[in-house]
Amino acid sequence: MMDSEKECKDVVTQLQAIRSAVDRTIGLLVASNLESCIRMELKKGNQPDNVIREAVDLLVKSR
Repeated sequence: MMDSEKECKDVVTQLQAIRSAVDRTIGLLVASNLESCIRMELKKGNQPDNVIREAVDLLVKSR
């Protein structure tokens, strides 16, 4: 975009859209993985506290 001499505002808008899409994708991946991990922990008779904590940490680090 910069090479084709687009306005800075347009470039920033596109970068914000990309960031938003990546953030949503990360959220979906973590949520899906968390759901699976919680099921496994419960199946083993364990409490899923650590798995939940790890998922929250991943989300915090991604921001």
